[in-house]
Amino acid sequence: MKIAMISYYLPSGSKIGVGYQAHELATELVRRGHDVDVFSACPPVPGAIYGHHLVETGGRLRTFAFAARLRHIDFSGYDALHAHGDDYWLWRRRARRHVRTIHGSCFEEALRITGATERARMLLLGFSEVLASLVADTAVVVSPSTRRWTPWVRRVIPNGVDTTRFRPDPGLRAPEPTVLFVGTWNNRKRGAELARAFQRDVLPAVPNATLEMVCRDAPADPGPGIRVLGRLSDDELAAAYQRAWAFCLPSDYEGFGIPYAEAMAAGVPVVATPNPGARYVTDGGAAGVLAPLDSIGAELRRLLVDAQERKRLERAGSERARQFDLARVVDAYEALYRGPAAAAA
Repeated sequence: MKIAMISYYLPSGSKIGVGYQAHELATELVRRGHDVDVFSACPPVPGAIYGHHLVETGGRLRTFAFAARLRHIDFSGYDALHAHGDDYWLWRRRARRHVRTIHGSCFEEALRITGATERARMLLLGFSEVLASLVADTAVVVSPSTRRWTPWVRRVIPNGVDTTRFRPDPGLRAPEPTVLFVGTWNNRKRGAELARAFQRDVLPAVPNATLEMVCRDAPADPGPGIRVLGRLSDDELAAAYQRAWAFCLPSDYEGFGIPYAEAMAAGVPVVATPNPGARYVTDGGAAGVLAPLDSIGAELRRLLVDAQERKRLERAGSERARQFDLARVVDAYEALYRGPAAAAA
């Protein structure tokens, strides 16, 4: 099939998970023999094997300008159009099949974000998600909780993880207790809060522990016990998971939370705050530890000194991660691209 994929974000220009997922899906589809073009406001990803079309934007409302410019692109030569956002103006059929993935809820983010301007922007984007769910032939959500604001969207297809890359390798585990974080120091990922909890609750009891942070906005000197890794390549990130004894991402909101699934696929126990994505990925805490923010440090401390509990969570997490295998996710999307009959089979 000839597939057009829309994603404002790509790993070449943004750390946002939607862009990484679009990149992974497009790559796997090309490996399966499909012809894929990605339309994005970000530059091409170095080494990408799919086609890339740059949709240039500018100004403060760049995502809205991106959506408006998509209206002028001819998608009629594609068998399927798969949008990861910004397709709410494409109400006229543009390709044989139009699929929309809703990766979370901007309404949910608006409830938590600070600043009147950002809250207003999130509310506008929330309404655009609702409109997009009606414009597409088929809309899907990445977790059941995402349906709160679009209850008519019944189909759930989770985000996918390449389990050939993110896989356990006990031989690479760090000799000393290591916690991994993947996210941002500020805003909803709450890296700064994790760093404080680690230094307050973990280091006094486990003085040889290290918190490794895959983070680009951390301060130059985040304090004792913390090592900032910055931005990593795909292989470096996989190796960071394999080194870790535990993974922690205490976000106040995730629609899914791809790093949780990556960690579980790599055999790393997950500790998270009970945001909607973490609850779904960890199967309500059966395959991970869910705790309020003020208990995160204590839970990490407990896990680092309890080898049996780590083993139990490694097994439970690895089993749960099978549900998020990229191959299964792409199977589901291929069925949608072919039409309702194939998707229902």
